Amino acid sequence: MARSSSGFVAGLTAAAVVAVGVLAYQASASAPADVSAKPKTSGTAVPSVSPSGGPKQPVKNPLTVPAGSGTGERVVYALADRRVWLVNDKDKATRTFVVMPSTVDPLPGGYTVTSRSGSVRGSDGVQIEHVVRFATAQDVAIGFSAAVDGSTPKPDPSKKTGGIRMKRADGDALWTFASIGAKVVVVA
Repeated sequence: MARSSSGFVAGLTAAAVVAVGVLAYQASASAPADVSAKPKTSGTAVPSVSPSGGPKQPVKNPLTVPAGSGTGERVVYALADRRVWLVNDKDKATRTFVVMPSTVDPLPGGYTVTSRSGSVRGSDGVQIEHVVRFATAQDVAIGFSAAVDGSTPKPDPSKKTGGIRMKRADGDALWTFASIGAKVVVVA
């Protein structure tokens, strides 16, 4: 009996190792090799022309932390770009991701994380996790969160909501990065 049980356990272990390997490969295939790497550019860049006839605007590197967002370790939220950067103490982005803004925006400026909740129901009725609150505007608490179902729908414009939604993996990263008292900088 013990002999067949150990074979069964060995088989389960081997299957688990294979599954972890497949998931690790999938994750590495979709992630940049180095988030601090600069994009490759040629030394002979020639301005191109847009369809309207004017010069094309250069493509922004999403890892470039917005100017005027302060220094040191912080979370940077750019309202116009709908993007968040997690910035280390050397002023380098360790992660950046797009978000779905709420219907109520915080004013540009500096904030600190004031409260966190592991799992709650959002004001829109959706079950959310990793809620990181940092501001209040128009009597609405503003914070980052991820829907447990992974969705990031556009909020109902007729309701005042403060949840800035992101994908679950991004929510996990922000939750780990931004504890109570962490700096959050909102830029236009």
